[in-house]
Amino acid sequence: MTEYNLRMDLREIMQQQTFAVAGDTLNEEKYAYKIKQGLIEHGYTVHAVGKELASFNDIPGDIDIIDLCIHPVKGLKLMQECTKPFKCIVIQPGAESPELLAHLDEKKLPYIQGCVLVGLSLYAKDK
Repeated sequence: MTEYNLRMDLREIMQQQTFAVAGDTLNEEKYAYKIKQGLIEHGYTVHAVGKELASFNDIPGDIDIIDLCIHPVKGLKLMQECTKPFKCIVIQPGAESPELLAHLDEKKLPYIQGCVLVGLSLYAKDK
């Protein structure tokens, strides 16, 4: 692991406050919706990108964690357009692609592959 990419672990990620969840946060059947609702229920600040906001750049204020729960092609496009600072990206299972990972590595953006729902069950701030 290179120095620029010292990644947070899931416990550290769940100690942050402001999350941007990318995916279909309006469909109760989708994981992005379940993640958004779970974060809200545990007292986190959550912004939804994809169906609610078009871009991470549309989020007012700071973002701590970007959670990609979206098709890899759409996630890559969102990350290529993102100009907002953040601390780490969580790439949910199924949201990864070689192209996305190559882009994040090339831009030296910190990320982990993991699941925020698991993080909530183990490390939510209000536990």
